[in-house]
Amino acid sequence: MEESKINIRVALDENKHPDKIIWEADNQGEKVTQEAKAMLLSFFDRNSLETMKIDLWTNDMQINEMDRFVFHTMRAIGETYFKATKNNQLANDFQRFVHYFGEQTDIIPKE
Repeated sequence: MEESKINIRVALDENKHPDKIIWEADNQGEKVTQEAKAMLLSFFDRNSLETMKIDLWTNDMQINEMDRFVFHTMRAIGETYFKATKNNQLANDFQRFVHYFGEQTDIIPKE
């Protein structure tokens, strides 16, 4: 079985808050390293059927950046949900909320 490895390193400040988030991944034999201001990571446990998650953001993450991060994340979740379930009605309802969120946070223009 072929494997791919993703590493996440979090540097903490003196108050143990994330100061730097760095992730590394193998991409066709080449290691890619990126720095991020925030991350959301969720795992669905096979046995308990519960979701375990890690959500971190650095001290310098601005509110408008968090709005944009959440907007893009929710949009991607809606797409993932549709691809996995083909439930067009719920996926469209979800995307309508994402659109509303984008308007309310000035990420997209209000209609």
